[in-house]
Amino acid sequence: MDRRTFLKQVMLWSAGACFMPVFRITPDLLANEKVPARVVVANGTDYPSILKKAIESEGGMASIVKNGSKVVIKPNIGWDRNVEQGANTHPLIVKTLAEMALLAGAAQVMVFDRTCNEERRCYANSGIKDELETIRDKRIKCVHIDDRKFVPVQIEKGKSLDEWSFYRDALEADCYINVPVAKHHALAGLTIGLKNIMGVIGGHRGRIHWDMAQNLADLNTVIKPTLNVVDATRILTRNGPQGGNVKDVKKMDTIIVSKDIVAADAYATTLFGKKPEDIDAIRKAWESGLGEMDLFKMNIVKLS
Repeated sequence: MDRRTFLKQVMLWSAGACFMPVFRITPDLLANEKVPARVVVANGTDYPSILKKAIESEGGMASIVKNGSKVVIKPNIGWDRNVEQGANTHPLIVKTLAEMALLAGAAQVMVFDRTCNEERRCYANSGIKDELETIRDKRIKCVHIDDRKFVPVQIEKGKSLDEWSFYRDALEADCYINVPVAKHHALAGLTIGLKNIMGVIGGHRGRIHWDMAQNLADLNTVIKPTLNVVDATRILTRNGPQGGNVKDVKKMDTIIVSKDIVAADAYATTLFGKKPEDIDAIRKAWESGLGEMDLFKMNIVKLS
């Protein structure tokens, strides 16, 4: 029985027009009432301001970060590239999130990434380490990855992976904020929120590139971000993920905020002139039940 027929029969029965036994509402009928994924898209050149407005629209940072909580902010810091080259998350976005988390009562804010290039150069050239240091608060820790902190995790819902090592601090965080930069990726098509998980896994990451889409979906069943903030202030349109040529960077002045990682990634594809289904990782994550990929089923809120 479809929902329309069900409601019609209930109305008739309630009015006494037909006699039928009372029956239970099934989970399938309740599924039709699911709240659509909410995606907030903020545009403007004052990045801290539009980020704050987007998060306020999502209920405010206090609804995400609880007093006394341990917060992990996971940006892209993987490449020895500067801000203009577009390979890493914009430092002002990371700084603003850290400040907001502290104001919400976080006991500790940790920022880290398992880099591809030499970590000290990446942290410095990205501008992220310097921006965080301007806050001058001992609760903020911009730290290098400690290989001793990777622990094996059973991936119960995995379809291609049944175990992988994850960074302990990411696993133990009370609040995990995923802050990828949106950019082209030679193999995956695009790298956004789902692929940002690569920065908190150990082991030989090259293996993940075999059956990458399903592997990324499996890895994302282990750590589910409390919030996703996609940096599309400038996007790398070619030669990703590390880029290098500023001619490959397109200024978009856009920040995408959502609690649904699949929905955030799905919307971000439109900035590249693509559709969510064009990116295998998004489709596999949707098939794994990690979120919504259908743009027409989302509640998309645009701020400027």
